[in-house]
Amino acid sequence: MNNTLLLNCRRLFLTGLTVQAHIGVHDFEQQAPQRLIIDVDLYVSFEGTRPKDDRIDEVVDYDFVRAVVHERIARGHIGLQETLCDDILTRLLDHTGVMAARVSTRKPDVYPDCEAVGVEAFRAKPGVL
Repeated sequence: MNNTLLLNCRRLFLTGLTVQAHIGVHDFEQQAPQRLIIDVDLYVSFEGTRPKDDRIDEVVDYDFVRAVVHERIARGHIGLQETLCDDILTRLLDHTGVMAARVSTRKPDVYPDCEAVGVEAFRAKPGVL
């Protein structure tokens, strides 16, 4: 992680957001939704999100992050976790207060011999890193 980014922002996070999603390329994954666990870190500008009056409209709201995830899941079947991570990152970075974001997804029920299979992606706005 770039030290400049860490010195000029705060990290917001949602951990373990669990949804039922139509995701996967295997035949058995296309029959029904499956459990998907999503973690999101947002790196937001101190200056752009400093609450002067202790009001929610002065910061990046967690509800925004949840809405982005739920809206993408609701759009329909997703073949790859990479696609889902990229789509969520793009929407999160559209927010003016977000400088960078990390999204990870994991499917805990795909294989009986492992805890989960997953993907993680990080992206920053141009010029941030």
